[in-house]
Amino acid sequence: MHFKILKKNIHNNARTGQISTLHGMINTPVFMPVGTQATVKTIAPCELKDIGVEIVLANTYYLLLRPGDKLIRRAGGLHRFMSWDRPVLTDSGGYQVFSLSSSRKIKEEGVEFRSHIDGNSCFLSPEEAIKVQNNLGADIIMAFDECSPYPCEYNEAKQSMERTLRWAKRCKERFTKETDSLLNHKSSLFGIVQGGVYNDLRKQSIQETINIGFDGYALGGLSVGEPKNLMYEVLNYTLPFLPEEKPRYLMGIGSPEDLWDCVELGIDMFDCVMPTKNARNGQLFTTFGKVNIKNAQYKDDFSPLDPECNCYTCRNFTKAYLSHLFRVGEILALRLNTLHNLYFMIKLMTKIRKAIEEDNFEAAKREFLGKYERSTSKVNS
Repeated sequence: MHFKILKKNIHNNARTGQISTLHGMINTPVFMPVGTQATVKTIAPCELKDIGVEIVLANTYYLLLRPGDKLIRRAGGLHRFMSWDRPVLTDSGGYQVFSLSSSRKIKEEGVEFRSHIDGNSCFLSPEEAIKVQNNLGADIIMAFDECSPYPCEYNEAKQSMERTLRWAKRCKERFTKETDSLLNHKSSLFGIVQGGVYNDLRKQSIQETINIGFDGYALGGLSVGEPKNLMYEVLNYTLPFLPEEKPRYLMGIGSPEDLWDCVELGIDMFDCVMPTKNARNGQLFTTFGKVNIKNAQYKDDFSPLDPECNCYTCRNFTKAYLSHLFRVGEILALRLNTLHNLYFMIKLMTKIRKAIEEDNFEAAKREFLGKYERSTSKVNS
């Protein structure tokens, strides 16, 4: 992997760049749709390409359990298995293990947990996480980390951060020794910064993670229940300590307004289930704010979902039709909603990159949020 910074904003830390991988170029800042189980729910790979998706995220934990990393390796890796010839990033599974707090046991060697599928006992260590991701054949893989919850006492966050550092060293050692790769060259390995909402722990985590040495750096353990202002306090303090020449990845963040704010701080990569999950629940992003298609006001609304959107859904269907499909439980509702939300996110990132390139970021952000936030309150009407 090679990362090249193309343009820096003259008034803030926003920047554009390119990440080159074996399976293609990624323009940053980038939003990565989540394809947890080797699929972005309801959407075919060709449709993802049509709307401009350059990279998708898949998950080690879920694919380890079903269908198994060895089966995917025999299929030729994730790219062939899911018929996707563009870049793939795999999450190490650390966050999923974190979410299994009632059925896991964290040890220095790794994590014992019960499968959410059949209750069988499983074990995931830093070395195993690297091995599994290598079998999956992703372009970018993540170090195995321990994500501390919110709220979390200082000592608990400290212990979790220190264990993440020890696991990061083990991941790097296994990654360095790994020679049996599906790719023509090694994948790229990103380290993950932890430390809860404690700035001194975050700073220590960054410094020691950099000392281990990774191809990129992710900020984990945020958007786990902490107030939004506290998340931004942590980001403002810690981001200046990250190396400028490496990609910066903020895990689990993906609302439109957060994308503008976090790009402004200098983040290059984002992922979040919210656009696709919200779409399946009837909540849609539009230029003029969120639309909850379940609301009665849309039953006889024959206008397009977003008159400024050029996606397949907006070009062909009305709010009344989308409301009808959703109310009667048609699968097409989930597909059309998801296509729209993903198109909206991908085009938003294109708009953000263009604004940076043209030194027009602040004005473009004001214009977007002026329209978007003005009507967002209607979602709960």
